[in-house]
Amino acid sequence: MSISQAFFAYFAIAMTILSLLVVTRKNPVHSVMWMLVLFVHIAALYLFLNAEFMAAVQIIVYAGAILVLFLFVIMLLNLRREETELRFQKQWLFGIGISVILAVFLVLIGSNITVTPPPGQYTVEAIRSEGHMMTIGKVLYSEFLLPFEIASLILLVAIIGAVVLAKKRIE
Repeated sequence: MSISQAFFAYFAIAMTILSLLVVTRKNPVHSVMWMLVLFVHIAALYLFLNAEFMAAVQIIVYAGAILVLFLFVIMLLNLRREETELRFQKQWLFGIGISVILAVFLVLIGSNITVTPPPGQYTVEAIRSEGHMMTIGKVLYSEFLLPFEIASLILLVAIIGAVVLAKKRIE
C-alpha cells in the first residue's frame, strides 16, 4: 500500500466513522461538533486531491456558515426534551437489513459502471499552467454564466425574504 492509498484509506475510514457519530449522538450540539470535524476531513481530502479551491469553499461555506446556522437553530429550538426520549427503539434490525440490501445493490451497480469521460480542453497540464482559480473563473463566467446568474438571483431573493421576515412590523 502506497502512502497516497494510506492517506485515502484514513480519510475514508475517518469520514465514515465521523458520519456515524453525527447521526447517532443524543446531544445535537455534539452532533454539530462532530460534523465540524467531518467537514475539516473533507476539506483535507480535497487538498489531497489537489483541489485547493474546493477545500477553501468547504471550510468557509460549510464549516463556517452552515455550521453556525445549525448551531443557531439548535440553540433557538431548545431541544432538551428530545435528548431525554429514546431515539432508536425497535428499528435497528430493520435498518441493518435494509442497509445490507442497499450495500449489495450498490456494489452490484458500482461494479458495472465505468467512468471514462471524453477528454476536454482543460487537461491537467493546462490547469496547472493557468491555475485552478483562473480555470474555474473562465468556465464559470463563459460556459456557465446563465446558471451562475440564476443562482445569484435566487440568493438575492432569499436575502430579501430573510430581511422582510426579520423586520419588525411597525403599526
